[in-house]
Amino acid sequence: MRSEKQFLVEEVSGHLAKSDYLLLVDFTRVTVEDVAAIRNQLHALGAEYHVVKNSVFHIAAKQASLPDLSEHLTGHTALITGGKDPSGVAKVVVKFFEGNSKLEAKVGVMDEKLLSKSDIEALSKLPSLDGVRAQILSLLSTPASQIVRLLVAKNEKEEGKEAA
Repeated sequence: MRSEKQFLVEEVSGHLAKSDYLLLVDFTRVTVEDVAAIRNQLHALGAEYHVVKNSVFHIAAKQASLPDLSEHLTGHTALITGGKDPSGVAKVVVKFFEGNSKLEAKVGVMDEKLLSKSDIEALSKLPSLDGVRAQILSLLSTPASQIVRLLVAKNEKEEGKEAA
């Protein structure tokens, strides 16, 4: 393998290694302004958008022991990786695709399982990690606050009897 291609494979392998998931998108009709906009939105979530050659990605994916993605490596391909919130990243991609009809999700991989386009759309509908944490905290704090209110009410009732 030529040294230039080996460098590109290593770069893509580095992106794959630092992420628990990846999304492949088709950017055929995407303008430079569109790329800048989606990169900014993804950057806010800690994710990255990289245009990759299909042949380079194919080699890096094999080295990373990813499922076979060769049938999806046609046309113009961009790789989205990184960030701690895969559902938030999927939201950005799906919303961007719906709003612009330009960027289209091809396939994704999460926990070594393939995600179809419909799986990515379903992932985008899940609450973010912070949203899930807030829901859990709410579920845990509601019973505790009810117990405190009950104890305060009982204490006030007993103080009222003592005063009378």
